Amino acid sequence: MSADPDCLFCKIIAGDIPSDMVYRGDRVVAFRDINPVASVHILVVPVDHHTDVVQLVAKDEPLLAEVVTVAGELAKAEANGQFRLMFNTGAEAGQSVFHVHAHVLAGSKIGIPG
Repeated sequence: MSADPDCLFCKIIAGDIPSDMVYRGDRVVAFRDINPVASVHILVVPVDHHTDVVQLVAKDEPLLAEVVTVAGELAKAEANGQFRLMFNTGAEAGQSVFHVHAHVLAGSKIGIPG
């Protein structure tokens, strides 16, 4: 496993920082966002540290597919399979933690325009 000792999500994955974990697999974890913009707002995160989705697909395309699969399974369980999947890449695009993560947004209110 590759990890960045300064990365917030790497610390969450290691169990050093508490989270509301909703899924834990060998290569992917998922936990609730602490600042949700929808009634369902889950972050799906590869265990291995990759800065953004472009880097992830270049280095481990099957892992990206696993992230999307887990996102769909969680959305099916929590929101009848209707959801928005979003990756932010770069600070100007809203990425604040530079460990790739997919936002699963669903439910009664999604606070991000389509």
